[in-house]
Amino acid sequence: MAFYRFDHSMAIQLQRLLDRCTKEGRPTLKENIAITWIRYDQTNPRPCSGLGAGWSDQKLIYPASVVKLFYAIAIEAWLQKDFLPDSLEIRQALKEMVADSNNDATSFIIDLLTGTNSGPSIHGDQWKTWQKQRQLINKWLHSLNWQELKEVNCCQKTWTNGPYGREQDFYGPGKINRNALTTAATARMLEAVMTNTLVSPPACKRLKKLLHRSLDLSIRKADPENQIDGFLGEGLTRGTNLWSKAGWMSSARHDAAWLSKSDENPMLLVVFCQGRELSKDRLILPFIAKKIQELTEELNQNSQ
Repeated sequence: MAFYRFDHSMAIQLQRLLDRCTKEGRPTLKENIAITWIRYDQTNPRPCSGLGAGWSDQKLIYPASVVKLFYAIAIEAWLQKDFLPDSLEIRQALKEMVADSNNDATSFIIDLLTGTNSGPSIHGDQWKTWQKQRQLINKWLHSLNWQELKEVNCCQKTWTNGPYGREQDFYGPGKINRNALTTAATARMLEAVMTNTLVSPPACKRLKKLLHRSLDLSIRKADPENQIDGFLGEGLTRGTNLWSKAGWMSSARHDAAWLSKSDENPMLLVVFCQGRELSKDRLILPFIAKKIQELTEELNQNSQ
């Protein structure tokens, strides 16, 4: 059962939007995109209260840097349970991992979460223990008993050039053990942050601060690797407040976003695009965000 109430009109509109994008020079789009779209009928919504629709939103896809959202929430959960002592170093690493999408910071965070570290290949009982420890994040996610998290895999570091040694071994043959998320799982976790659930309200407030993005053009120009241009944020109208985590690599262009205007109810949109063609397509996510925001405003007006 979905964590949102299925809305037939939203599903129809989403299908039409994908049809349009397909006809505009993206013949394989529908096989390589996944979407979860949720709108809320309250300014401060409760968790699992939205109306929504999805496209391939249960499909497991390599999430690139979107997985850093999960690692950030996990760190707050570990700190809340006193599994780790809080420190300025952890806070700095969290900022760099989420706000700047830094892979070195992510490596540090995963080492803290799992009690493991990178290095040359190891064998025997030492290797078995290392692998078991590296599954602690998955164990925690599965313990939540959320249907959306049942099949996800969040146990790998993110890389600029690629893993070596035991990290490479841990990927398994054909990289069968790569990270894997669905847009539904990602949406559920982002909603948990934005509705102050799963971890404490103060922890959610800290995470929201890291996820907040400015649409200001001057700020974006100063940061060529910002998580707005080429992603969902670029397509949003002026005055929109945005909290998001993007992911991009040679075979993926993803974004997970919570957005609202001061006088409107919020909306949640997660879009995963896989494959080399879509990864290079800097127009697809802004276009989808623009149209979905317009459709959401129209649907909200009609429901009043």
